[in-house]
Amino acid sequence: MEYSPVGPDPYVLSFSPVKRKVCVLGIMFLLWVCVFYSCVGYCATVPTLVLDSYRGKETGSVKRTGHNGRADLMHRLLPRPQAWVDIESDYDEPSVGTSSRDPLNDEMDETRGGGAGRRVPGAGAMSSFSNGSGSKQLPQALIIGVKKGGTRALLEFLRVHPDIRAVGAEPHFFDRNYENGLEWYRELMPKTLEGQITMEKTPSYFVTREAPARISAMSRDTKLIVVVRDPVTRAISDYTQTLSKKPDIPSFESLTFKNRTTGLIDTSWSAIQIGIYAKHLDNWLQYFPMDQILFVSGERLISDPAGELGRVQDFLGLKRIITDKHFYFNQTKGFPCLKKAEGSSKPHCLGKTKGRTHPNIHPEVVQRLRDFYRPFNMKFYQMTGHNFGWD
Repeated sequence: MEYSPVGPDPYVLSFSPVKRKVCVLGIMFLLWVCVFYSCVGYCATVPTLVLDSYRGKETGSVKRTGHNGRADLMHRLLPRPQAWVDIESDYDEPSVGTSSRDPLNDEMDETRGGGAGRRVPGAGAMSSFSNGSGSKQLPQALIIGVKKGGTRALLEFLRVHPDIRAVGAEPHFFDRNYENGLEWYRELMPKTLEGQITMEKTPSYFVTREAPARISAMSRDTKLIVVVRDPVTRAISDYTQTLSKKPDIPSFESLTFKNRTTGLIDTSWSAIQIGIYAKHLDNWLQYFPMDQILFVSGERLISDPAGELGRVQDFLGLKRIITDKHFYFNQTKGFPCLKKAEGSSKPHCLGKTKGRTHPNIHPEVVQRLRDFYRPFNMKFYQMTGHNFGWD
């Protein structure tokens, strides 16, 4: 009897039109998966190529070989310069769970809350790597003062440099949160790679008596930056900032004098006390040599930002990447701004609290303050070896 298969021939079925289409689609899908993962691996190297292109313009093309190969790899992994962050100035900017010692300069408001000193700045207030590489280090450099001197401007200008990683918020560790410990402080820092500098700024450190010893205990090699400004103008700016938050405070004149008739200046008022720079510097020199402290002129930070930033970059041992090409002068605000942040085509200035109009202070009061500060200024000039031209 002749054999007759019960079902269709499987060999014939495997080459049916339906099967052929399924096979083709499966092969195309596998090819697409392979191409996709290849692209992911290639795209991951693009930031490196972009950074090399950026640095090539500044340093020229240099071939690194031998024992410098690792350093070259680390530099290739460095992030681009940090984008400008419009964080408000000293009084208004975020801080890490702080409380004020001066009722006229209370930096803690209801929007931030009292806290127990355990809050860490959010991602928007801190620099961080998007890919999680690097490690957190204690800062090697600190901007320690002075309030209303131009510390926020200096920090934001420095954040343009690719080798500087900085906390946006003021940690207030060495004056208000010291009991939380160094590990708590370290956790506030952004991640850095080899060759990068970790920084933070808290202007009240300069006038905090315990701060020098505490910073020295962390590291005697810490580099310190102080932005100083004409103490009379600084005091008026300090008062103006407080007045914007507390319109019912006493007049500048009544706070300045213990006795208006005798003309005795009230040095217990923080706005006056901060400007006695020589007194505060004496305390720092007990723990740090003068060559570890850089004094930046708040006035020249406005008139010649690139020049002052050049001095700061030299002091930190960095290449002068931040130059005149990064700035333009904003006539409305009355101070320099960055032409553009990384990844943006728009200019960026400090927040709306910058450039406040100062109240009119009687010329006699201003002159009395100038007479008061003059001997302290002269001593400060001698200590620093630099005449800031405030008299």
